[in-house]
Amino acid sequence: MSSERPLRVVIAGGGVAGVEALLALHQLAGERVRVSMLAPDDSFHFRPLSVTAPFDLGAERELDLLGLALEHGATFMRDALASVDAERRRVSTAEGRELEYDALLLALGTQRVAAVPGAVTFRDSADEGEVARLIDAARRGEIRRLAFAVPVGVAWPLGAYELALLAREEIRGEGIDPLEVALVTPESRPLEIFGNEASTAVAEMLAAAGIETHLATAPIEYVDGELVLSAEERLDCDAVVALPTQRGYPLPGIPQDAEGFVAVDRFGAVHGLERVYAAGDMTWFPVKQGGIATQMADVAARSIAALAGAPVDPEPFRPVLRGALLTSSGPRYLRTPLRGGERPAVARNPLWWPPAKVAGRYLAPYLHARAGYPRRGPRALEDVEPRPGEEGSDEAHDDVVGLALATAEVEGKAGNYRSALRWLEVAEDLELYLPREYELKREAWRAKSG
Repeated sequence: MSSERPLRVVIAGGGVAGVEALLALHQLAGERVRVSMLAPDDSFHFRPLSVTAPFDLGAERELDLLGLALEHGATFMRDALASVDAERRRVSTAEGRELEYDALLLALGTQRVAAVPGAVTFRDSADEGEVARLIDAARRGEIRRLAFAVPVGVAWPLGAYELALLAREEIRGEGIDPLEVALVTPESRPLEIFGNEASTAVAEMLAAAGIETHLATAPIEYVDGELVLSAEERLDCDAVVALPTQRGYPLPGIPQDAEGFVAVDRFGAVHGLERVYAAGDMTWFPVKQGGIATQMADVAARSIAALAGAPVDPEPFRPVLRGALLTSSGPRYLRTPLRGGERPAVARNPLWWPPAKVAGRYLAPYLHARAGYPRRGPRALEDVEPRPGEEGSDEAHDDVVGLALATAEVEGKAGNYRSALRWLEVAEDLELYLPREYELKREAWRAKSG
């Protein structure tokens, strides 16, 4: 596109896909675009580590969207998208605004819906209190058998595995009578979406933790102390924690299927509409995961940047699934292409850099630099090949993490707070979260460092 003025771009949504799209457009198109971000919340919440919250591990992070927008030459409005008039290239908001656009990127996310009646539904950090209550009851011996359930239709079940492994180790680590933990999933193999090698490794972790695994089994409902399963079987348990299913938000002016999802082509364009793009969980793509959402945002942003006249070519969506399975002994990194290509990989050490839980091409390096790392590091996410034999290198990994935490302690006691904070970031990069005691130290050291 050749134009005397910048291309007006409206990004609707302030979640993972929306933030990634903002960063990508700034990197790819610069002053060729004038971006306005619209979101009902003025903070971007780091929710991928929400599974650690019930165990008092790590801490949720927030990013101010107004500050982010200003930093990248964009504007921000705290408002919600109400409807789209694609013919007039105009959107209406919940507060009565009307905004014109040359390109619109929808990144609204989804509604997370309870799918197992009677179970505690774990959507994100908002539900951490209910799960924490169950863990406390297990500590007191009031809950002896706890089940974690993956409903039919959930293509990204990682959270259930993390919760099960962390719960089992939490009670075991406190010397209390062992908590019996069961995992129920319709998958034919544990985390089968990552391929055979990862599935085998996860199965071994579940077995070593003593977690009773029910595969190819769908949870139906929890009633009278029993989890009803698809094969007319019942599983005795004192409580059940289930993942939610997802539905799209109704959006007048945008074609949606019966469940509210939006169909896009391989370049992120909404079918049947001109200059309207969509990314992330609200689209038809079945895997609802932060890293996939950022890849879809990158594809759409690249298409918009090309429309604005930037020297880039649109590229089709080629999803690569990257995930880190959090366990009490540290993460296991998993990577697999979802449409052929490279061989799936599983490793104890990071398979991408920076090693953020949400592996966004631009988001991960931005957060890395914001944490205090030099900006001379990678400007975009880079995959890292596993070293031979590193899958079992727990001892070496733990030594490095322990050294980073010990060095942070020494620097903190010496009053070298900035150095101490940097070493905490090193440990967090490797473990993906910090124990609560170190989160508290980080807060204290940040205050003292000014």
